Amino acid sequence: MKTAVYPGTFDPITLGHMDIIRRAAHLVDRLVIGVTTNPSKSPMFTVDERLEMVKREVADVADGRISVVAFDSLLMDFAVREGAAMIVRGLRAVADFEYEFQMAGMNQQLNDDIETVFLMAGVSLQPIASKLVKEIALYGGDIGRFVTPAVAAQVRARVDEIGRKGG
Repeated sequence: MKTAVYPGTFDPITLGHMDIIRRAAHLVDRLVIGVTTNPSKSPMFTVDERLEMVKREVADVADGRISVVAFDSLLMDFAVREGAAMIVRGLRAVADFEYEFQMAGMNQQLNDDIETVFLMAGVSLQPIASKLVKEIALYGGDIGRFVTPAVAAQVRARVDEIGRKGG
């Protein structure tokens, strides 16, 4: 059974993430979506909230072959624990590639038995980034083209809690 891990912070999960998840699920027998922390990012949602959000969003895609798991460790250690043969990473632009290429190289140094596979986001989804979705929402913009209605509602509710920016 071929298993892959698709790691990310998913803060929040976007239509771009969902595109990669759907496509990656066709490439493997089992896809593990790893929801993690990233010390360089300021999350809008807790790990538990993101875990539930991702589970809800992939429920229709899951088909029993997708699991959603929180982790707070080296990606390669997590991949080994999950029995993964590959890491799936989504790419949007050249800037993504440079960062992801460096990460793939470091991960290969840690464990060269696990391959990194890059999937390009669909053309219409390439500009979408969680960071930008949060920024748009914080300034009162419409994020409905970038996330599902349920995620948009959850982001709006969080913005209402923490307060909008700008005037």
